[in-house]
Amino acid sequence: MLSNGGRERRRRLWTLRKEVVMDGDSDLCVLQRRLAEAGQSHLLHFWEELTVEQQQELCTELQNMNLEELGQAFQRAMRDGDHLAEKENVDARMEPVPWDVLGSTTRDRDQLPLWEAEGLHQISQNKVAVLLLAGGQGTRLGVSYPKGMYNVGLPSRKTLFQIQAERILKLQQLAEERHGLKCVIPWYIMTSGRTMELTKEFFLKHKYFGLKKENVVFFQQGMLPAMDFDGKILLEDKGKVCMAPDGNGGLYRALGTQRIVEDMERRGIGCIHVYCVDNILVKVADPRFIGFCVQKGADCGAKVVEKTNPTEPVGVVCRVGGVYQVVEYSEISLATAQKRSHDGRLLFNAGNIANHFFTIKFLKDVVNFYEPQLHHHVAQKKIPYMDVATGKPLNPDKPNGIKMEKFVFDIFQFAEKFVVYEVLREDEFSPLKNADSQNGKDNPTTARHALMSLHHRWVLNSGGHFVDENGTRLPAIPCCTNGRSDAIQADVNHNLKDANDLPIQCEISPLISYGGEGLEEFVKDKEFHAPLVIDRNGVHELVKNGV
Repeated sequence: MLSNGGRERRRRLWTLRKEVVMDGDSDLCVLQRRLAEAGQSHLLHFWEELTVEQQQELCTELQNMNLEELGQAFQRAMRDGDHLAEKENVDARMEPVPWDVLGSTTRDRDQLPLWEAEGLHQISQNKVAVLLLAGGQGTRLGVSYPKGMYNVGLPSRKTLFQIQAERILKLQQLAEERHGLKCVIPWYIMTSGRTMELTKEFFLKHKYFGLKKENVVFFQQGMLPAMDFDGKILLEDKGKVCMAPDGNGGLYRALGTQRIVEDMERRGIGCIHVYCVDNILVKVADPRFIGFCVQKGADCGAKVVEKTNPTEPVGVVCRVGGVYQVVEYSEISLATAQKRSHDGRLLFNAGNIANHFFTIKFLKDVVNFYEPQLHHHVAQKKIPYMDVATGKPLNPDKPNGIKMEKFVFDIFQFAEKFVVYEVLREDEFSPLKNADSQNGKDNPTTARHALMSLHHRWVLNSGGHFVDENGTRLPAIPCCTNGRSDAIQADVNHNLKDANDLPIQCEISPLISYGGEGLEEFVKDKEFHAPLVIDRNGVHELVKNGV
């Protein structure tokens, strides 16, 4: 408790520093009035207990908030949340993706070489950029650093960042070899306030994994305050507001405020591949996906995988009231989720994997015109906060507030020509979200196994074979068609989902092969013992004949 003399000294200090803290138009009285008008006066409740430096930081934080916009966003988000609860309305208006906008790596095999050629041509002309959504920390993985820095335990010990960087390097090489032109795929990396510095330091430490520094551009997504259910902004500490990233849909505002679109235009970029950091199988700047979208004349595209079952917790790409969007699994009834088409597949089967194509023109329109129209989604959370009544920090045991966020797919509705590209899950999607646990999903073990299983199939498809310690050839991988009518040959596709499925240990450096190409010179008509590693230093059998 401060004495009267202490309070008086504090007031004098504040007066002396007033001009430094605020300019004439934004003094403390103005801030107090703004907060009062917004119903947020409690944010200055502990003002007298703060140091001058803490007061300055809090003032800056509050002055940078558009309180009126926040209030409107809260009201709209809560209202929209109530409407989403009316599931029968969504169900009645849902339509599956029509065939004329759908491409598939299994049903359109004759088109794949054409799409790939188009994609490599676009890359060779320096028209393609990739944009990585990398704002997440590895909290659920049990680590405090950015998820892209995580090593899932591959023989090479490579992190997600390194794997993706090397895929970019290899794709540049493939385009250069095809067209005889030096080319660059710029890599834009969106971080959050909590991951920016660690991410930049990591790239600097590893010399940008062979990429040129000027072609790796970091920028930061915005933050929004957390609120209670009445719209009151929560305090994290007596002099600090509880802030959270504004969702991966905060991308669009960040692209404008940090002039990233301007940088893309300056480089002559024509289209952008956007993806999330946690997918170990992601085909960065996938030339087939890009070529498909370009040849279809699309301004916006989504890559999807087939849902495994009606209750799989993944959003589906579909049309609602004639408008393309992603409907979350929690927003539709079980009866709708279970509907099947004439071929036995789920009617709503286009599982969203946060993997998208945008033209620069469309992205520019989103940033300049459509972004303000995007509504926030509400996530109810257990949010630690400073209790204004008691002055004590509290850790609630049930949701006590909301965090508002926008999603990257919210802009589908604005596309003039939207297309969907379906790929095999076992080839392109294995997210890393959770720490290892018994019978767990989407964890380091499943991610590691998915990549090694993919590389095992590459070796088989290139004419190589694996043998056991006695020299006996191991059988090809069994096929898992997941209910598809177009069954694939047994040694090509295996749907690896469970950590208990143990694949042959095989890792192929992205610098050697981007998507399984060019391996014949290393493996054709040869037999290998696992673990097998193929990299720029050659072919390595880490354990041979059981030794």
